[in-house]
Amino acid sequence: MTEAFNRPQRFSEAEWQARIQLAACYRIFAHLGWSELIYNHLSLRVPNEEGDEGHFLINPFGLHYSEVTASNLVKVDVQGHIIGHSDWPINPAGFTFHGAIHDTLPDAHCVMHLHTTPTMAVCCLKEGLSFTNFYAAQLWGKVAYHAFEGITVHAEEGARILASAAGKPVLLLRNHGPVVIGSTLAQAFNLMWLVQRACEIQMASQAMGALQPITEKALEACVRDSLNFNPHYGAGEDSFAAMQRLIDRVDPSYRG
Repeated sequence: MTEAFNRPQRFSEAEWQARIQLAACYRIFAHLGWSELIYNHLSLRVPNEEGDEGHFLINPFGLHYSEVTASNLVKVDVQGHIIGHSDWPINPAGFTFHGAIHDTLPDAHCVMHLHTTPTMAVCCLKEGLSFTNFYAAQLWGKVAYHAFEGITVHAEEGARILASAAGKPVLLLRNHGPVVIGSTLAQAFNLMWLVQRACEIQMASQAMGALQPITEKALEACVRDSLNFNPHYGAGEDSFAAMQRLIDRVDPSYRG
């Protein structure tokens, strides 16, 4: 079923595989209910080949995540200029901080941003994320915050967002939503899964009363033992692969 889609000659094999993986991730987000009309962004650095350094892939502006495919993803440089041909523009808010992150952090191969109700709700809390549940515990020491400045369409905010991240893989944009930075797409996806689940549990538990604290010793152990960060256990590759197989069963058209 998945072998019916052939690689267009205009894409190298390395770029095509990156396109397939990113398109699959957009479909996974749609399947999980993490899409937001035609907005928000997942970006992936194009594998370094001659002439491709500093380019990354992002969604075409105007399409729902369920319409994203490997071939209609848009390749841009860090200034947001479209490389090659695209039938679609990109959202200016998509590269304001994505471009700054990709351009500055050599290990930032994948950047994700979404607007789910639980994550936005926690970003609107004065105290932010509470490290009081199983999922949040795995993010201990990995979360930073950036003050709300409005819609992220101004290039100069990209540098400030990057400074706020301060090397942390999870950045909560206050009053807005989360950004995660991964050395691979699978790692970024699993980070976002942790953020989403942590916020869901926090919302549910806060509604019932006072939160039960977790000791710092236990929090440190959770981060140390989390499979999502351990390269010896794939750093999330296995769970992303499982979700991609699910999407292949539902609708493999993203491979086209």
